[in-house]
Amino acid sequence: MHMTTPPRAAVDTAPLFRPFTAGSLELSNRVVMAPMTRQFSPGGVPGEDVADYYGRRAAGGVGLIVTEGTYVGHPSAGESADVPRFHGEDALAGWARVVERVHAEGGRIVPQLWHVGASRKPGAPPVPEAPVFTPSGLGLDGNPIGEAGPVPTTTDLEAVVTAFAEAAAAARRLGFDGVELHGAHGYLLDNFLWEVTNRRTDAYGGSPVARTRLVAEVVAAVRAATSPDFPIVLRLSQWKPNAYDAKLARTPQELEAILTPLAEAGVDVFHGSTRRYWQPEFEGSELNFAGWIKKITGRPTISVGSVGLDGEFLATFAGQTPSPTGIDQLLERLAADEFDLIAVGRALLADPEWARKVEKGDVAGVTPFTRDALASLV
Repeated sequence: MHMTTPPRAAVDTAPLFRPFTAGSLELSNRVVMAPMTRQFSPGGVPGEDVADYYGRRAAGGVGLIVTEGTYVGHPSAGESADVPRFHGEDALAGWARVVERVHAEGGRIVPQLWHVGASRKPGAPPVPEAPVFTPSGLGLDGNPIGEAGPVPTTTDLEAVVTAFAEAAAAARRLGFDGVELHGAHGYLLDNFLWEVTNRRTDAYGGSPVARTRLVAEVVAAVRAATSPDFPIVLRLSQWKPNAYDAKLARTPQELEAILTPLAEAGVDVFHGSTRRYWQPEFEGSELNFAGWIKKITGRPTISVGSVGLDGEFLATFAGQTPSPTGIDQLLERLAADEFDLIAVGRALLADPEWARKVEKGDVAGVTPFTRDALASLV
């Protein structure tokens, strides 16, 4: 007798489309647009095309947009003249239009505040004469940077803290729904957290807790410059662009030592960046990086990593067998509250209406990501 396999029931996407609240931030669903660097802001000023770009994703049903990285007002913060700034009247006027457009579409948006730190090349724009600014004058490989400036003094570090605080105050003034501080991927705040790039012997280096000091001071200053209920998101990662196996913490105990001062400083939501969201962070547990952060701190977390990029993810809508990278696992982990929100990156570049289509189960209507999508980023 020939046996046919009964079709699988329609995928229940409800866990992905529950509301979420953190401080004054109220979201209609758990889909976050991941920050993705673009170089579409000549002179660092976001134009109407940038407002249109984010407005389309808000109209497409994204719960929260995290902007591309945007440079704080420190001479060494940037490495491109076409990445947007978050200081100066011209750039802030451009961001005001972005906020207005996103809110008009019913969306919520936070800027990602960024200092590139050791990732910057000597002589890079927008301020070529500024030195590369790192905790100990070391690059991401742990070796001295030939043209780096002297090891920053405490006065130099205060200037960085002030730059982040002033940017956050501007974000609140412009009507943004919070801020995200970029403390991941080998950039400045991450440079302080990572023992390879932070060899300082003062209060800002040494133990894991001491290495958190600058980041905690930035968080506290952002809180003081905004309001008690203004959401502060902090993005963290273990991996670096030159070292995917790098670790801030090799055990949950080491991770707790790093996270506790940051939570106490005022982080509302942690954004645990991984390259593949489904991979466990530590042996003996299926929890991913964001899951461990939530378990340790009790704070809400955003997970991220290759969501929606392959056919396996969308195949489960078509009744095919679940896979480790399919949407079934994502929905199960969200339903279990392992993490609270999921950030989607390149899939949203290809299809601004990705969230709306996933909610409806419209797999046939989803535009798959290809490298050609990078040509316009509309």
